[in-house]
Amino acid sequence: MIKKALWMALALVALLPALALGQDQPVLQEQLKQQDVQEIQDLEEQPPLDRRFVQYGVMFYNLENLFDTINNNGVYDKEFSPEGARQWNGTKYWQKQHNMAYTISQMDVKGSPAEGPVIIGVSEIENLSVLQDLVRQPEIKDRRYQIVHHDGPDRRGVDVAVLYNPRFFKVLNVTTQRINKYLPDYPEFRSRDQLTVTGMLAGEKVSVIVNHWPSRLGGEEQSSYLREAAGSMARATIDSLLLDDPNQGIIFMGDLNDDPQNKSCSVALGAKKEIKDCVEPGSCFNPWWNILNRGIGTLGYKGNWNLFDQIIFTEYFLRNYDSKDKPTLTFSRAEVLNRKFLRGSEGDRQGYPLRTFSGGVFLNGYSDHFPTMIYLVKEIK
Repeated sequence: MIKKALWMALALVALLPALALGQDQPVLQEQLKQQDVQEIQDLEEQPPLDRRFVQYGVMFYNLENLFDTINNNGVYDKEFSPEGARQWNGTKYWQKQHNMAYTISQMDVKGSPAEGPVIIGVSEIENLSVLQDLVRQPEIKDRRYQIVHHDGPDRRGVDVAVLYNPRFFKVLNVTTQRINKYLPDYPEFRSRDQLTVTGMLAGEKVSVIVNHWPSRLGGEEQSSYLREAAGSMARATIDSLLLDDPNQGIIFMGDLNDDPQNKSCSVALGAKKEIKDCVEPGSCFNPWWNILNRGIGTLGYKGNWNLFDQIIFTEYFLRNYDSKDKPTLTFSRAEVLNRKFLRGSEGDRQGYPLRTFSGGVFLNGYSDHFPTMIYLVKEIK
């Protein structure tokens, strides 16, 4: 009986509600116990077993300064070289690569035809070469992730990119957008370019937009106008994509350096807190708003959590959310991937992301951000 219940839970996991993981281990264990009980109870309400559902994971991860060891960007790149302050040598570089690949390899997507997420947006990567090294790491090389990357104008030389599994996502078009158009009074401002990749996922047209918004350097309020401009750029890109083809789903993701309730997200981009408010074509839902309100974030310090690493999407993925039928890709749940191995276990960083460096000391950690993922479910006839 127990085996049967577990089999049923696995077969229908794509339809089960998610309970995002908490940051404290005792709380985490209690949440998982409650989730197990809820899953068994939900089995009585599931559709017949002759229905087959598959699930796809779409992930975002700030890789925290994935630089090579070569100083090819002057003063901004010297820090990550053998002669720089971090003494960034080959040993540290390959340890970092292993850690990033291991993290990706551990993000299982149950009920998926793919091994792991099919699409991964990444930020804080120096160039194409470091991504080529990443996808060749033993932990993930069998997935044969392909890369979409564009060299942008950021002063530190960091960019965003998309990794994708070509067995499940077929790229049709790639474009980039620059923030300066939305900052006419600051023509010399330099930041990461926005990357837009359009392709086919599960027989449906899906556009993925990735960006790393300007930082809070100088103060959150004083720099807010920069991220509001980035939010306006994202909104304009979504509108342009829908004008070209309204019958597509759009996913926007990135390290936004703002939380869901900030003006850049809630006003400039216009991402809604509740699903019920996403009824107009092209309206966007932000599932992280309520997750952050429960005290779960992707980075933080001394009891204060932020959730900068967001994946926001259009109402296309909500059209069958309340139905047992999932004929098209449908949002199932969102999760902060705060796995135990990614958390610090000592001092004032206990429970927070275990980063690569702290106070100039190499920790051989992962990133100062937790990754995030949304899950899309579809019924296969």
